[in-house]
Amino acid sequence: MNIQDSDFTYLDLWAISMQWLIVAFLAISILSIVIYWIIYSTKKSMKAKHEIASESEIKVLRFSQIMIALAIFCLVNILQEEIVERAPMPWFAIRAFMGICFGTLYGYIAHLIFTYYYPGQISARLEKLRYTPRINPTTGNKMKLLSEEEEDAYLDEGQQAEENVFSVDYDVWIDEETGYTHIEKYKGHLNAHECDNCGFRTLRLVQEEVVEEATEYWDGSVNQEFSCSYCGRVKRKTVALSYKVKDDVSETARLVSNPLANNKEVETVKIEIFSNKGDSKVFNFQNIEQTQSFLEEFDYEKMDD
Repeated sequence: MNIQDSDFTYLDLWAISMQWLIVAFLAISILSIVIYWIIYSTKKSMKAKHEIASESEIKVLRFSQIMIALAIFCLVNILQEEIVERAPMPWFAIRAFMGICFGTLYGYIAHLIFTYYYPGQISARLEKLRYTPRINPTTGNKMKLLSEEEEDAYLDEGQQAEENVFSVDYDVWIDEETGYTHIEKYKGHLNAHECDNCGFRTLRLVQEEVVEEATEYWDGSVNQEFSCSYCGRVKRKTVALSYKVKDDVSETARLVSNPLANNKEVETVKIEIFSNKGDSKVFNFQNIEQTQSFLEEFDYEKMDD
């Protein structure tokens, strides 16, 4: 009788704990979204809204769904109390297993949505935030976004070098009536590091050499060489290789022809690149020349996640 009472007491404590955890996980989920949207709505400039949305929105929403998945696990673990009380040992474990299954299923579906579907939805809003005409804070006039060719006159050599390696993308807005200009800096399509010599994000990996391959007994090493396209700085470092290098890695796919080369009517080019891992990335360019230059430099493995 004492053992049975002990089982019921344990189950009661478990049920109460699960109920409190459900409330806690749902509260955290809702609170994280509310805090994000409060921060987003308090940003006054389009650039600031674009920055926080592109960097944090999917992460916050994904985190909120993880909290909901945990709440589902807890919810399942307070169902069918009468059956569990009659036979605690097998049914308690079965119920816990079912909770893990339902929670994992929900989390996986949320992962698929925020990996493949939602990025396409948010990209439209990001484009609107980026390309909505800016307003001159002094006169209230609408400003014009300059083309890639026109904006070079307003960028210094370092900024142009950053754009040439696609690590940074600058938008130059101008008030045609007063000549007032406003420059906004956005993350580029390809990864580049900040050069410790000139300070621009133009330091890119240009060469890798495996010095010693890794085995099942010890790590290997790789020599990496970085070069700054602006100041010419060359930086070398050795990186540990903790896995065996595969010899059958396929080469990066490249564009072998440009069917739009002679089409002067094309204003915007959108490219979607799919990897063999099932994910994809979308890039937008203002002209064909910029697209061709990007594809010549493109390497999927060196892109930011």
